[in-house]
Order: sequence, then C-alpha cells, then structure tokens
Amino acid sequence: MKQPIWNFEQEPYDQSPDETSINLRAYFDRMPDEKMRRYSPDWSDDRLMEWDGNFRDDGNLLLVCSERDVEVQEYRKVLEEAIRYRDRVRDDLIGRDEV
Repeated sequence: MKQPIWNFEQEPYDQSPDETSINLRAYFDRMPDEKMRRYSPDWSDDRLMEWDGNFRDDGNLLLVCSERDVEVQEYRKVLEEAIRYRDRVRDDLIGRDEV
C-alpha cells in the first residue's frame, strides 16, 4: 500500500491520544483529497455518514483495531481538524507527490 502524503496522524493533539484517536487521524490521512474537499459542515449526520460510507448501522464509524467507538460528533470534529491541516500544508506537499 502506498503511504499517503498527508501526516495528520503526527500533528499535535489537544489531549493525550489513545489508540482510537490515532487510528481516526490515520483514517483521514488515507481519505482522498478530492473526497475530503467535498465535505460540508452543513450536512446532517445522516448525510455525513452516507458520504463517508463506512459507518455501521449503530451510527459508529467502522474503524479497525480501535479500543472504542467513534460517534459522528467526534468524527466530524476530527474531520474538520484534518481539513484545516490539509489546507495548511497542501501547497507544500503538492509539488512533491500526487494529492
């Protein structure tokens, strides 16, 4: 598997990270930039879950090797942090690899 050019997983955390928070950031590092750029904070939770396509019937993200569930509120918060990270570093990374 080709490593993503993004490294949001290694950005500083607001709180001490656990296995799940690290895995969630890595999940966003692997999300295509084109897809992430289509996200809208105005979407309902149902629309967000449909857009991602990886939520279980119980409303939690299907995230392997995690010690706890990721609910849509946490997903949305971290997704928006990942978008801000990409917006900040995109220009520096585009010249080095495909986005």
